Amino acid sequence: MPRILIRAGTIVGESRVFQGDILIADEKIVAVEKKISGANGLDRLVDAAGCEIFPGGVDPHVHMELETPAGISSDDFASGSRAALAGGTTTILDFVTPGRGESLLAALAARKAAARKSLCDYGLHMSVTSLGRDTADELASCRREGIASLKTYLAYKKTIGLDDGDFLAILDLARQLNILVMVHAEPGDMVSYLQKKLLAQGKTAVQFHPQSRPAELEGDAVQRAILMARLAGSPLYIVHVTSRQGVEAITAARQNGQVVIGETCPQYLLLDESRYLGGPGSDAAAFVMSPPLRGREHQAVLWEALAAGIIQTLATDHCPFMLAEKNRLAALDFTRIASGCGGVEHRLPLLYTFGVKSGKISLVRFVDLVSARPAKIFGLYPRKGVIRAGSDADLVVWDPDVKSTVSAAGQWQRCDHTVYQGFELRGGPRLVFSRGRAVFEDNKVHADPGWGIYLPRGFQPG
Repeated sequence: MPRILIRAGTIVGESRVFQGDILIADEKIVAVEKKISGANGLDRLVDAAGCEIFPGGVDPHVHMELETPAGISSDDFASGSRAALAGGTTTILDFVTPGRGESLLAALAARKAAARKSLCDYGLHMSVTSLGRDTADELASCRREGIASLKTYLAYKKTIGLDDGDFLAILDLARQLNILVMVHAEPGDMVSYLQKKLLAQGKTAVQFHPQSRPAELEGDAVQRAILMARLAGSPLYIVHVTSRQGVEAITAARQNGQVVIGETCPQYLLLDESRYLGGPGSDAAAFVMSPPLRGREHQAVLWEALAAGIIQTLATDHCPFMLAEKNRLAALDFTRIASGCGGVEHRLPLLYTFGVKSGKISLVRFVDLVSARPAKIFGLYPRKGVIRAGSDADLVVWDPDVKSTVSAAGQWQRCDHTVYQGFELRGGPRLVFSRGRAVFEDNKVHADPGWGIYLPRGFQPG
């Protein structure tokens, strides 16, 4: 691997921002100093004056080539990871989602095979969709393979969701195995009730999607999940928090000393439920995701929670579908619309523009949200998420002044639309390194499928 010196950049560390140099060799960071002199045998010298340098982004929540009842998400591991690198994210964490009764280990092997074409480094969470007599042994085997987190669903009771008894049993088992439980906190029975009621009233259009999953339901599910985690003595990670009610429940638990970690996504910070009000022929279906977009009053609460450390990670829940797929059943039945949106390449520029540049969060907090904290929580730190000697040379040389506008035509993800169409951004990656290799430069991705490697992980709650 080449020996590279990055000179005179503004390095964003864990607790400070300073101007300095970074020396890279053999896929690792060799030295980080204010001035590195006498570095011989260089293959490349990068002048980073005027640029900020971040550790490569870690997106802890993506869904590449996800099979759903409504279709398969449009990004596979190759195209989605290419988009990640172009946006400054060098590590993604995806999911294994076994069918009910399917072997966790068989599902893990299949998912690993699909992920081998990734251009960026990757890890996997295991989803538990049912509880069987072999679940404990299989989870122990997954733990030995570096799967230190599992996802559960309180929604989708007919397919992948758990009832309270099974959820409690999984929490208890996870505590014994030192595995972090992640939860999609929406109450499946109440969502199903509201969906059926709306459809029976002839309310089938997209605009009724948020009415079937109101913020109060998320608040109730978050509170109940936290209570059950406390009963089991297990840490808990709440995925894609969208609401004031969810934030309040997490805040109260943390104030009482419980280990509860909150995650949100850019779409919930920047988009609101008015997007569902388009008439016939509109692209309102493009914004269907679960949980849905909320009223604007929830956005301010989420931003405050980000700044205060109540929400500790910013993920994307990247799961795009082509517009024709989204619109296919939109007028007939909003419950059957393919749910999800893309954003893995836009995560860093969006948070930088609307968080850092607007003064809502600091540079240090920005790096913590998009890189350091998810690396710590999911057992990748200090290999990932930090700029220090010995860490992987995953680095983003960031131009703080470059301007761009989000458009479907100009994006890397394999999708014919974007929910961020027309957003004006300030700041973006000039150069991205993955394990010491320049994988994005001159607006081109310089990595091939298979460059990314699987990352076995531990668990470090925070």
